[in-house]
Amino acid sequence: MTIDGAYVPGEIPQTYLARGHSQREEGRSAEKAFAPAPEPLPVPVMDNHTHLDFGVPGARTASAALDAAAAAGVQGAVQVGTDLESSREAARLAEEDPRLLAAVAIHPNDAPELARDGTLDAALEEIEALAARPRVRAVGETGLDYFRTGPEGVDAQQYSFRRHIGIARQAGIAVQIHDRDAHEDVVRILGEEQLPPAVVFHCFSGDADLARICNEHGWYMSFAGTVTFRNAEGIRDALAVADPSLILVETDAPFLTPHPFRGRNNASYMVPYTVRAMAEIRGADLADFCSSIAANTTAVYGSWD
Repeated sequence: MTIDGAYVPGEIPQTYLARGHSQREEGRSAEKAFAPAPEPLPVPVMDNHTHLDFGVPGARTASAALDAAAAAGVQGAVQVGTDLESSREAARLAEEDPRLLAAVAIHPNDAPELARDGTLDAALEEIEALAARPRVRAVGETGLDYFRTGPEGVDAQQYSFRRHIGIARQAGIAVQIHDRDAHEDVVRILGEEQLPPAVVFHCFSGDADLARICNEHGWYMSFAGTVTFRNAEGIRDALAVADPSLILVETDAPFLTPHPFRGRNNASYMVPYTVRAMAEIRGADLADFCSSIAANTTAVYGSWD
């Protein structure tokens, strides 16, 4: 995916459309398709979870997207895989650009289909090999999703989740959890397994009770643009009680664009919109809050250098 030209601070980054999303944004002006560049953060942070490869032909390069992020005070990102192809790409991109680290996994919604085909174990073996590469610092996104996968897929999802936890533990890296409508089983399985050095709830979607469980166990909570949504009072309640040493921020780009830009494409340069909303919810000084997020992110993934 390439396009000529470098990012100019203040102009609208031409990012990319989400894989599986409607193509309705094609042909629209950049002013409509993308939000304006925010005021840069006073202290740089990292985007804990993004998908630079979810796009269409004609998108800017990953390098240009990261240039846009850097201009907004987002100095690095974790590129996340959801299947073998995107996990290979995540590892490759992280090896080519020092502003990226990688996470690799089979998405929970894919696990039942691979299990039916008899290819899940082979896929997990490749994830294990990718997880050993030096710039792969997490296994994810893995976990459970009971929203899109019905009861017939639960066993395969739980098997895959446990295997991913084991891969992360063996590699000595974090695990990034996709948890949708499955809080109880995610917590139960985490309690039954020997865990890796860090557990991250990607795009935290629980309430204050789940946040307190995370506080108790030292599990990290990564908040996305959803924390700004009008109907997300439970997520804001969770952020308010979260241990400050366990708070991370992410985009899940190109998804979950923060308010007031919902409906447009998300990208790492938009992290400041979410961080400012989070600091306000916490009643925290913005610079101090950014410093805390940056330290927490490094504690989970290590140095980007």
